[in-house]
Order: sequence, then C-alpha cells, then structure tokens
Amino acid sequence: MKKALIALAVLGLTGGAAVAQSSVTLFGVIDADLKYVKTGGLTVKKLDSSGLNTSRFGVRGTEDLGGGLKAGFWLESQVDTDTGVAGGGSAFWGRRATVSLSGDFGEVRLGRNKTVSRLHVEDFDPSAFTGLGSVSVLYSNLGSGNGTSFGRADNLVSYSLPANLGGFYGGVDISAGEGVDTNKGQSVRLGYKQGPLHVSGAYASTSNAGDSSKFKLTSIGAAYDFGVIRPSLSYTESKYLSRKQQILTAAVTAPLGQGQLWASFTDAKANAGAETAVAGYTAIGDAKLFAAGYIYNLSKRTALYTTFSQLKNSGAARFAVGGAPAATSNGLKSTGYDVGVRHSF
Repeated sequence: MKKALIALAVLGLTGGAAVAQSSVTLFGVIDADLKYVKTGGLTVKKLDSSGLNTSRFGVRGTEDLGGGLKAGFWLESQVDTDTGVAGGGSAFWGRRATVSLSGDFGEVRLGRNKTVSRLHVEDFDPSAFTGLGSVSVLYSNLGSGNGTSFGRADNLVSYSLPANLGGFYGGVDISAGEGVDTNKGQSVRLGYKQGPLHVSGAYASTSNAGDSSKFKLTSIGAAYDFGVIRPSLSYTESKYLSRKQQILTAAVTAPLGQGQLWASFTDAKANAGAETAVAGYTAIGDAKLFAAGYIYNLSKRTALYTTFSQLKNSGAARFAVGGAPAATSNGLKSTGYDVGVRHSF
C-alpha cells in the first residue's frame, strides 16, 4: 500500500513516464518548535518551524543506464510547519531542483542547488546553518549582493569527484547568472574524510551585473571524532572592495544518553572598511555568538530538542539570532530559547 501511494504521488509529478524504470523515493522532515527570542527590548514568543532541521518534502530517484552510468533527479521544497506555507514563501522547489548523471567519472548536476562553498561552511557548524544556533546569521555579503557563496544558486552546473578516492572528495560549480539572477559565480571545494578525521577547504568568487568587483570567500575547517567528543574548528574570510569579515567558529558535539549534546562559539570581526557606511551599504561590526543544544532521540526518525543561543554585537553590528526581531540600533544583544520536535520520513 505504501509503495502504491508513493508511486501515485510521483505519477502526478512526473506524468508516470519513468516510474517503471526508476527507483523513486518520497522523503521529508516535519519540524516545529516553541520559541522565545529577544533583541534589545523587543521580545517575541511563537510557534515556529525548522528549529533543528528545515521542514521540507521532496521526491528523488535514480535510473540505472548500464555500464555504471546512472541518471538521477531531485526535487525538494521547504514547508513552514507553523503556517503550512509551501516553498518557504519563495520558489516552490527552491531548496533543490536538479537532474544528474553519475558514474566512475563522478557526478554532474544541473539546476538549483547548494553551492559547494555552502556545503563546506555548514559541515563545521553543529546546527548545519539551521535554527537558533545557526552561525549563518553572522555571514555578511558586505554589500556585494552576493547570495550564492554561502547559500543556494540558480542556473548551477556542478561536478563532484567519484567516491572511491580513499577518503578524498571535492567539487566545483558555476552559476551562470541568467536573466534576473545577477549572481555569477563559481566555487570549489576539496577535502578528506575518513575514520575520525575530516578536513576541508573552499573558495568562492561571485560578481553581479554591472559590477566588476568580486565578492570572495575563503574557508578552511577541521574536525576529529574521539568517540566521546568531536571538536571542530573553522575559519572563513570574506572580502569585497575594501571590506573584510573574518569568522572563527569552535564547536564540540558529544553523545549523551539517547541523544547528542552540542555547543559552539563564533567570533566575527569586521575591518575598518566594513565598519564604514556609504551610500547603498549598511556598515557591520564585530559580534560573538554562543549556542548550545541537546537532541534526544525517541527513535531513528523522531527527536525532541532544545536550544539556547546568545549573540552580542559591538560597534555597528546589528546581527540577531535566527527568528529573532531585527535590531533597531547598533550593539544590541540578541537571545533565544526553544524546545521542539522533529520527525523525518
């Protein structure tokens, strides 16, 4: 019965032409949390979505073409659990919409997807760029308009190395920047992950129409799993014109009972150029973010969680923790607590 329902769902999306030939899976995550957030004197209490993992649903599949060659597709949409809004209020398949070919040569993907530089930076954030503890709130595009170096990109062509390289992996992507999408960029990532050790480095460069200056991001990260504890460290430097931002994140995760305890500390620093406001650019300053949480696994698919996060701004900084009210003046502190449940299928 379950397989029949999945087949019917896919039939409605694909017209049924490839169902008989392909392995197709319907998947998703439903995540909701009760949240208390505060920035300065502004306080919000709410039921929210995606406190631990982004709520989403999708359909993906592969077809064996013979000779080690496979074709694949992946469509994924965000769902706001608290309101039921699909697509996160933007493009319906905005999380991912790709078609791919893979084999002994690696994998080539075409379509909207995360850039490899984004995959790198979230690998060394215990929150994976999601929820109250996400370090993504500190990453600035420095007024460049860049939205791809630490995000997702439209019109993306990407290539990943094959998996059988003794722990070494890598990828490169190019965003064409067609039509209204003015972000034209490329990023590359190389890493090694085998046993307890994981090291990775990434570089990204993005420009916009009519702007010859490029936003550049360079990042390195490392982690080592000792079994009882997994420390990690990452460093990212972003540059645009005379502006520069440096972000250092130290984190640790550890198994505890039926779950996992985690904590992270991030120090973001801006240079004098980034701290100077000019026409069309709002200055940023320095900030420090501390976050900690616990995930309790009720089963392989269902978990309860709680998170605490505190962000301290200085200078011209107006950053805020995820889901909190925007800062109304420089140097305000932003804090949040939540408790939630996540179910995957």
